[in-house]
Amino acid sequence: MANALLFDSTLCVGCKACETACAERWKLPYNEKIAEEQTLSDHKLTVVQTRGESYARRMCMHCADPTCASVCPVGAFTKTALGPVIYDASKCMGCRYCMFACPFQVPVYEWGSRTPKVRKCDQCHDRQMAGKVTACTEACPTGATLSGDRDAMIAEARKRIAENPAGYYPRIYGIQEAGGTGMLLLSKVPFEQLGMPKNLPNQPLPPLTWNVLSFVPDIASVGSVLLGGVYWLTHRREAVAQAERQPEGRLS
Repeated sequence: MANALLFDSTLCVGCKACETACAERWKLPYNEKIAEEQTLSDHKLTVVQTRGESYARRMCMHCADPTCASVCPVGAFTKTALGPVIYDASKCMGCRYCMFACPFQVPVYEWGSRTPKVRKCDQCHDRQMAGKVTACTEACPTGATLSGDRDAMIAEARKRIAENPAGYYPRIYGIQEAGGTGMLLLSKVPFEQLGMPKNLPNQPLPPLTWNVLSFVPDIASVGSVLLGGVYWLTHRREAVAQAERQPEGRLS
């Protein structure tokens, strides 16, 4: 069965141990200034946000049927059997369709890099492959973050609500939203107060995307040609730059 991560806002104390663990796992910088940032960025792939008297976490939702993967023209995004949605930078052509398509506005771009790529949480896919929990789960001191089999995470969330109905908003976010996600949320307040999108359809979004595109085949065709041109130009520049760096008279 696919894995998932459960975040229980009622247990989060805002210590940001999850942020620190994520930065260490990705070898990203982390200091007091970065800790204060409240938005996802190319150097911050999970964020603890202050929402009134509650804390929220922002990271990739790892949709069961991810729109980022459906719109990517080069297959840079893959939904794995274990659950995480992973990204292959070697395939990416920089079109950023994923950023526009994501209903949770998660993928970010390395605007300041000379060789930019998309950044997002991969739910510690390498750790999951080794049978380990996510780095943020391991670091969380309060049990606000758990990870494991998605059905088990749903059962745990329902158990917590049943045992303390007055302490929770009576719903689990992520069971059905956008067809279901690999990030499940519990809260004592309505989820929109934590900054989560509301009124998302319960069915996966990719079929809706393709239904719309089916009415504009000419635009889609032109877009494919243009994107192909961008891809060729990008890699042509890389090839020219590599050739210019080689000593004169030396052949690769």
